[in-house]
Amino acid sequence: MTGSEVPHSFRLAYVPGVTPSKWVRIWNERLPDVPLTLVAVSPTEAFGVLRAGGADAGFVRLPVDRDDLSAIPLYTETTVVVVPKDHLVAAAEEVSTEDLADEIVFHPLDDTLAWEQLPGKPAIERPATTADAIELVAAGVGVLVVPQSLARLHHRKDLTYRPVSDAPASRVALSWPQEETTDLVEEFIGIVRGRTVNSTRGRTPTPPQPKAKRKRPETGTGGAGGGGGAQRKSGSGKSGAGKSSSGRPAAGKNPRGASGGPKGGKGAKGGKPRRRS
Repeated sequence: MTGSEVPHSFRLAYVPGVTPSKWVRIWNERLPDVPLTLVAVSPTEAFGVLRAGGADAGFVRLPVDRDDLSAIPLYTETTVVVVPKDHLVAAAEEVSTEDLADEIVFHPLDDTLAWEQLPGKPAIERPATTADAIELVAAGVGVLVVPQSLARLHHRKDLTYRPVSDAPASRVALSWPQEETTDLVEEFIGIVRGRTVNSTRGRTPTPPQPKAKRKRPETGTGGAGGGGGAQRKSGSGKSGAGKSSSGRPAAGKNPRGASGGPKGGKGAKGGKPRRRS
């Protein structure tokens, strides 16, 4: 596909422990006409589903084969050991792999941690799934080291977990087939990376509009607004009373508008005598 065709839905695969609800909510807000379908897959079958076209993109755990799949690493999880609540490990805030040397540590077939050397003692038989290993831990047979999200997913009241300081960590990534980078895949990549609606790839941003220029007042000698401002009228108007055309007080006129001289001056005697009370 070139990306020009818009399918009726978007299929998103996800492995156990990943919670895609936040991204699904944003998708539904931005593309309400394109329903998003979730496809739950196991870690061992996730890449096969993407290659076979069973999903347009998926949340997987690294490593990813980059020959035909693209991947964007998203976050790294804390690794923990799951133990019964009455186990000695439960009394510690954090442990190391050396603290598990005498423990039977289960290594399920769907384990996603890249161990160089497995901690503890191996079990007689590897559990098929992480869920099976959890059941064995609850039975007191051994312990299990997993990403924290899986410990939360398989939470039981009789179990607890503690961080393992030197265990390998699991990294979650968004992956999709390289030759199927459609417009909808680009949209979802933008959502996962936190792009806003206007900055999402594939959308043409609105060009900035030029600011309107301020209209300068007309220059001239006549009319309102001429000469940079309104001129006062001379003659009978109130604003021009007592002034000549030059702007100076007219001869014989009191600039304060009184008929006589300044208050308290000689001219004040010529006025009407005050009546004594």
